Amino acid sequence: MTLTADGLGRRSVLTAMASLPLLASARVLAAESRGTAGIGPNFQRVAGAQPILRPDPSAVFHCPMRDAPIRWRALHTFNPAAIVMDDAVYVIFRAEDDTGIMKVGGHTSRLGLARSVDGLTFEALPSPVLFPTKDDQREAEWDGGCEDPRLAARDDGTFVCTYTQFNRRTTRIGVATSRDLMFWHKHGSAFTGTRYEDFRTKSAAVVHEVRDGRMVAVRLNGRYWMLFGEGAIHAAHSDDLVRWTPLEASPGVLKIVMAPRKGRFDSSLAEVGPPPILTEAGIVVLYNGRNAREGGDRSRSPFEYAGGMAVLDPADLTHVLSRADEPFFSPALPWERTGQYQAGTTFIEGLVPFRGEWFLYYGSADSLVGVARARAI
Repeated sequence: MTLTADGLGRRSVLTAMASLPLLASARVLAAESRGTAGIGPNFQRVAGAQPILRPDPSAVFHCPMRDAPIRWRALHTFNPAAIVMDDAVYVIFRAEDDTGIMKVGGHTSRLGLARSVDGLTFEALPSPVLFPTKDDQREAEWDGGCEDPRLAARDDGTFVCTYTQFNRRTTRIGVATSRDLMFWHKHGSAFTGTRYEDFRTKSAAVVHEVRDGRMVAVRLNGRYWMLFGEGAIHAAHSDDLVRWTPLEASPGVLKIVMAPRKGRFDSSLAEVGPPPILTEAGIVVLYNGRNAREGGDRSRSPFEYAGGMAVLDPADLTHVLSRADEPFFSPALPWERTGQYQAGTTFIEGLVPFRGEWFLYYGSADSLVGVARARAI
C-alpha cells in the first residue's frame, strides 16, 4: 500500500518531522534492533512545577439533570485535551463534582474549557461546556458523565471532541463537534451503525499532522484514522471524523495495534494518549501505560500510569515500527502521587505545538492538571 496524505505535500510532512522532538528516521528504524528506549521526546516540567488547573468549589452551574445548582469542579480537575486557536492554547478538562461516593469514578464528570496565552497560565470558564443534559445522549451519560476528552481539528475549522460517555453501567466513546469550543453538538457513539455501537471501551485520539504550525486531522489513503481503547489499543477509520469503523481481526474481534507487555511499565494496560502525529519517521504515538502488580516492572509502583511512545507504519496502522521499553514521562512530583489515585499518575492527553515548543498536558493522580514542555527542533 502506498502512503498518501490527501491534500498535504511532502513539504508539510518534513515540517512536522522537523518540529517534533524525535531523532532522525534512520535512527528510529535502527532502534528496532536494540529497543526503542531513548528515542522519545524530551519533555521537561518547568522549575518548581505546580498544577496549572485545580478544583474550584466556588464554580457553580445549574445542572439540567438534577435541576439544581451543582459545584461541578469541586473535587477534581484532570485529564485534559488541548488545541491552539487564535494564538492561544485551549484546554478541555474533566472535572468532578462533590456528589456521589468518595471513590474513583464515584462522582459526576463534566468537561470544562480553559484558555491560556502562554500555555502555562489558564483561566477557566465558570460553567462546563460538555455535560449530561436532557438530550438524546442522557442514557449513555447519566449520571457518570462526560470524561477524558481528546480534541481533533478539521481543516474547515470544525473541532471534534472524542470523549467517554459513562452511565455507571458501561462506557463508550462519544463524538461531539463545535466551531468555537464552547457550544457542542453531540453525535452519540463513535461506532453508530456498526456492531460496536455500544461496545464497552474508552479513549480515542485522531491522527494529525502539523500544517502551518498547527495540528490538523489528516487523511491517509483517503480516510481519517484514530486509535482507541483501554487495555489494548485498536484502530478505526472514518470519512467524516464522526462515524467510525473499527478494524477487525475477524468478525466481532477487534484487531490489536498495541497490547500490554509483561515486565514493562505498560504491563497492565495500554491506552492512547494525545492525538498521534504523522511524520516522515511514521506515526508517532504517545500513549499511557499502567504497571501491573504481578508481572510488571518491579522498579515502578504497582498500577502507576506513565507515558510511553511508539511509531506506527502510516501504510498500515496495525504495524508497529518501534516501541519504547521505558516511559518517557512518569510521576515524579508529590502532587503526581497524591490525590484520589495514589499509585501515581501522569496521564497524557493533550499535545500542541505553540510558539516554538511542544506543550504536553496531563492529568495528575486523577485530581489535577499539569504541563511539560519540549523545545521544537
